[in-house]
Order: sequence, then structure tokens, then C-alpha cells
Amino acid sequence: MPELAIAFLVFGFTAAVMLLVNRILGPRRPDPARERPFECGSPPLQAAIGPVNVPFFPVALLFLLLDAEIVFLFPLALAFRERGLGGLAALGAFVLVLAAGFAYAWKKGIFRWS
Repeated sequence: MPELAIAFLVFGFTAAVMLLVNRILGPRRPDPARERPFECGSPPLQAAIGPVNVPFFPVALLFLLLDAEIVFLFPLALAFRERGLGGLAALGAFVLVLAAGFAYAWKKGIFRWS
């Protein structure tokens, strides 16, 4: 625990010093040209990023969820033979939960883009 506290103190102090040095040595000349967004050396093509289609977000979250679960599935599959029947039961339960989440998403219509 003391190592964690020391790390927080060291990195917090470093961040505070960097912010203070930036405040002291940084330029203070506001310019309207500097405030505009920079897009590869050319003027911005549009005022802001357009709206994203709403069905994209549930699919993106579902992808992240299933991707994270597959990351945990890989070590279970590697250690499958050493674990015996207990490993098989754990692997089966994990895949069952994964399949239940996928079936729920399918039933809710997350994969339809209409």
C-alpha cells in the first residue's frame, strides 16, 4: 500500500509541476486563428461532426462486451486440459453466459439497422 501512495504522490507532484511550468512559461497571446480547429492545414470543411446514427452505439457496446469476453475465454481454453472436469464446467458456464447475452441482444433487435 505505501508503494501505491508514493507513486500517486510522485506522479501527482510531477503533473502539478508540469502544469505550473506551462502556466509560467507558456505563451499568453490569444489569437482567433489559433482558436479555430485545425484540419490538415486547410480550413474546416464543416462546422462540427455530424450526428452518428443511434443504432451504432448499442452495436459498438455489444462488440466491446463480446470482445472483452473473448479475451477472457482464450486463457480458459489454453488451461482447459490441466483443469479437467472443473475447467470444462467453468468453460461451459462462461460460454453459456456469452451465448445468453448474444441471444438477448438478438431478441431485442440490436442487429437490425432499419
